[in-house]
Amino acid sequence: MTAPRTEPSTPDQAWGAAPAPARPGWSPGKKIGIGVAAAVVLAAGGGAAVWAATNSSSGTGSTATGGPGGAMRGGPGALGGALHGEYVASDGNGGYVTKITQTGKVTALSATSLTAQSDDGFSKTYTISGSQATGVATGDTVMVVATTSGDTATATQVTEADQLGGPGAGQLDG
Repeated sequence: MTAPRTEPSTPDQAWGAAPAPARPGWSPGKKIGIGVAAAVVLAAGGGAAVWAATNSSSGTGSTATGGPGGAMRGGPGALGGALHGEYVASDGNGGYVTKITQTGKVTALSATSLTAQSDDGFSKTYTISGSQATGVATGDTVMVVATTSGDTATATQVTEADQLGGPGAGQLDG
């Protein structure tokens, strides 16, 4: 067993005396300066990452939205000028569903299907309901959100481009 120490930790310092002068090292000013510099570097790196993510030159890729129609321009979860993409979302019952989103011109339209072609040439045919076709015409620019099962894409939302100004605007759900 070790006995408690009863003498000062430094031989030149007496108990109750003023503390010895600080050894040369990092002053509080230096510590603050280093902390500020580190914060600036981290903020610049984070800002660069956000800029890179939001200013991608690619117009295609996967999209993830915050809810139905979230990939609309200006809507929640918007991905800038994304033309089309595929993503997986919760089905609300503990499972998952694959979804597609596309913005493009309607090239073919019937009471049961809609074909859209994006500016990059990507074309997809969607199964729709009669109510989803209401107000949409060939040549219109639309944003489509659909679920997929095998090769079949079923539209859950069709929104005309002139109504893409805000979340939920112009939804033609069916």
